[in-house]
Amino acid sequence: MTVVVNVQDAKAHLSQLIARAEAGEEVVIGRAHKPVVRLTRIDSTTPRRTFGTMPSLVVPDDLDAPLPDDELAAWEG
Repeated sequence: MTVVVNVQDAKAHLSQLIARAEAGEEVVIGRAHKPVVRLTRIDSTTPRRTFGTMPSLVVPDDLDAPLPDDELAAWEG
């Protein structure tokens, strides 16, 4: 079921609208009788990305070492 509210009502009843969205209802907020945004729950089953999962990426030990003078001069112009 879709619930349609105006911005003023959405401000006054945001907590209730969030609860309805969490329960699976679609909440549409409108301005001047036109739909503007849709409030829906976020699917928490989406896997999060894990840092360091690219086995082919190799970071050298001297990654943060100062650049050689000639390369530093080329970057600085």
